[in-house]
Amino acid sequence: MYVKIHQSKDRHVVAICDEDLIGKTFSQGKLILEITERFYKGDKLSDEETYELMKNAINLNIVGKKAIKLALKHRLITKENIIKIKSIPHAQVYQIE
Repeated sequence: MYVKIHQSKDRHVVAICDEDLIGKTFSQGKLILEITERFYKGDKLSDEETYELMKNAINLNIVGKKAIKLALKHRLITKENIIKIKSIPHAQVYQIE
């Protein structure tokens, strides 16, 4: 999986994506899921390394069957958090302050 951390002054988003989805775009109705290198292609990490970053993150953006499965396994998201666009699962988790 690819993991990229986006940081601003007081927030960060951990973007996680299955390796085979980078550079692809999926659309269904009005929904568009664009999996850009700029946003998602960071470091290639193992499941264990990815989980360590996910469990400490406040904001997550997760795309792909493998990435979603890892988040579900560790109860970081629920099935209700997931939307599918052309059968590609996607979940976002944000803490609102």
